[in-house]
Amino acid sequence: MINKNHSKILLVEGVEDLRIIPKLIEANGVPWVKAKQPVVFIDPCNGYDNLVNPDLIATWLQASGLLALGIIIDADENPEERWQSIRNASLNNIPDLPKSLPEEGLIHITAQGIRFGIWMMPDNKICGMLETFIAYMIPSTAEELWQFAQTVTREAQTKGAKFKAVHEDKAKIYSWLAWQNPPGRQLHQAIKQRILTPQNPDAQKFVTWFKKLYQLENESSH
Repeated sequence: MINKNHSKILLVEGVEDLRIIPKLIEANGVPWVKAKQPVVFIDPCNGYDNLVNPDLIATWLQASGLLALGIIIDADENPEERWQSIRNASLNNIPDLPKSLPEEGLIHITAQGIRFGIWMMPDNKICGMLETFIAYMIPSTAEELWQFAQTVTREAQTKGAKFKAVHEDKAKIYSWLAWQNPPGRQLHQAIKQRILTPQNPDAQKFVTWFKKLYQLENESSH
């Protein structure tokens, strides 16, 4: 979905990212809506295979008035392969991308002066996904229960639990959320209601990347 009226764009894999990222950024002091418009327009692409389309990336990069284009993807089971995949999809339009994804996330200025960024969940290095990143925000006071949720989830696999191995991190975080008050909050609700801790240092690395990419460092809700 092309929104040519917005100068700051973020491409994500799915609607969960669309719900979570605004709440996380707001919880870190940046108002998401300004003059009745989101500070960043998020386009959920309905899966990685759709997002990694070179034509989609090219279309956005050529949009009139674009200042910044960000991409958030999951590393899943092979971070290096995933990075090479999204890099290759972008090379036709941005031939001078670095060969390796920086640990702090990619922010690259194109020849046209557009700020182009990539963040690979959870931390640009290890296997995992959005839910792996969300687990960084579990409060330290809940560590014992979090360890128990991980153990129970693994045991459930031996008792016929049907989730795929690649989705184990999803199962773990939702198990933990099932035991909170109130039980079973969605991820974005858990951030908004501070069941999770948005100021966690590991989560802050992503927030810092986001603010730098979209030049929101001076924005504040106070």
